[in-house]
Amino acid sequence: MYIKDIIYAANDGIITTFAVVSGVAGASLSPAIVLILGMANLLADGFSMAVSNYLGTKSEKEYLKRQNGNININKNEYSSSTKKITLERGGSWQPEAALKASALTFASFVSAGFLPLIPYMILEGANVFWISVASTAIALFFVGSFRAFYTGKNWFFSGFEMLSVGGLAAIIAYIVGALIKIWVG
Repeated sequence: MYIKDIIYAANDGIITTFAVVSGVAGASLSPAIVLILGMANLLADGFSMAVSNYLGTKSEKEYLKRQNGNININKNEYSSSTKKITLERGGSWQPEAALKASALTFASFVSAGFLPLIPYMILEGANVFWISVASTAIALFFVGSFRAFYTGKNWFFSGFEMLSVGGLAAIIAYIVGALIKIWVG
């Protein structure tokens, strides 16, 4: 299962992209800058997350292999231990699985992170930021609620939890943008 990769990447994609949107809005910069910085962040951060996911999975595999290699157990016990660790970690340690997780991370990050930018691509005017706020809030709530299908938790609480985290990140970015605008003049 790749649920962790999908949820984590979608959440991060929405939050980091909207943080850029909020920071630019807080600094009262043009919508063109929102799109430039938002798209640059979206693609670069999505790539970074995907590669980091792959390298993290590979590093964990190598660490477990090294640890198991330092334990003096016979081949049958090693195979049993490796299978148990693999199952506990959520699946296969094959390179193909790591590549699939990385691809899902990138796709989830970019597709979800694109949502805060859509209003800036199709609308104009002073309300575009607030439309982006609304679409981002809905996306965060949806991704959070989606977790409940797998966790068995209350869907409303799961959605509200993710919306709260994303909202807090957006508020921080907006305030930073506004403060830097004041500081720079």
